Amino acid sequence: MSVYTEVGEALLLLLRLALFALAMGLTIISFQAYQENGGKRLESAFIGFAFISMGVAMTSLGGQIDQLELLFSIAETIPFIIGFGMLWVSLYR
Repeated sequence: MSVYTEVGEALLLLLRLALFALAMGLTIISFQAYQENGGKRLESAFIGFAFISMGVAMTSLGGQIDQLELLFSIAETIPFIIGFGMLWVSLYR
């Protein structure tokens, strides 16, 4: 394994951690807004961000699972579909 590959993998890990931290931050902020104000729109937004965070987490793990790669890729797409669907619902309520 070359030095460039090791540096690239370390950078990818840091970027994935940053992406997950941002997704979790959005989830926490949307949950706090829902707790303070209530409402169906904020509830849908919170649920959407929670599912998107799950999708980000699964995507980060997916790079480390070589066996059943196709099945895992399909499974990691489902939280994104639900999450973006819930965000869509929150905008049109």
